Amino acid sequence: LFFSRLIFGTLYPAYYSYKAVKSKDIKEYVKWMMYWIIFALFTTAETFTDIFLCWFPFYYELKIAFVAWLLSPYTKGSSLLYRKFVHPTLSSKEKEIDDCLVQAKDRSYDALVHFGKRGLNVAATAAVMAASKGQGALSERLRSFSMQDLSTIRGDSSSTVPPSVTVRTSSKQSQPKTSRSASEGTGSSGK
Repeated sequence: LFFSRLIFGTLYPAYYSYKAVKSKDIKEYVKWMMYWIIFALFTTAETFTDIFLCWFPFYYELKIAFVAWLLSPYTKGSSLLYRKFVHPTLSSKEKEIDDCLVQAKDRSYDALVHFGKRGLNVAATAAVMAASKGQGALSERLRSFSMQDLSTIRGDSSSTVPPSVTVRTSSKQSQPKTSRSASEGTGSSGK
């Protein structure tokens, strides 16, 4: 059912809309524009009717039949619905709809600016906090070194061996695994 609606409800009309635009046939162009307006209203209504009427027997088959009725050149369903219901309703409410859209556009722009400013403030605060925490962590790290550690980090130019790093191991392991396996390897090769 989904694929038949996709093919007949969307792809087929889209292709013929393309052909109408390409041929610049005003009559076909108007026909397909009426279809797309009705189809948009159908899709919007379908969002709600699917929730409440999906239990109805043959509900999905009826939707496919409705789309076929809209498309049919014999019934001219989309043209009929547009001329009888949609056009008169939109014509009588056009001023109110336009005013509502302008207000919504203005409010959305104001909201976008407001949230954009808030987002920048949050980002700037987060950057300052990260920088201050980072500097504090660096100073704490430097304070944890002893003077001997600092002198070995600076490095003695006469010493070619890098300073040893103390690795804490559990009391069960007296040597790291690499040195144990290395000592076992030399012991077995000597025998």
